[in-house]
Amino acid sequence: MAVPKKKISKSRRDMRRSHLALVAVNFVPCPNCGSEKLPHHVCASCGMYNGRRILAIKQAEEI
Repeated sequence: MAVPKKKISKSRRDMRRSHLALVAVNFVPCPNCGSEKLPHHVCASCGMYNGRRILAIKQAEEI
C-alpha cells in the first residue's frame, strides 16, 4: 500500500485546493424581454438567442 514519505504541510495542501472554490453563477438580462438568463444560453422566458427565435414558448394566459 502506498504511504506518503513526508507530511504535506497545510500551506501546500491548501494551495493545491485553491482552484476548487465555488463560483457564483453570473446572470445577464435578456436583451429581448429583460428576464435573467445565463450568458450564451437561450432565454427560457421568450426563447430568443442572439436576436433569433430558437424556441417556441407558449405564453401563460392570465385569468
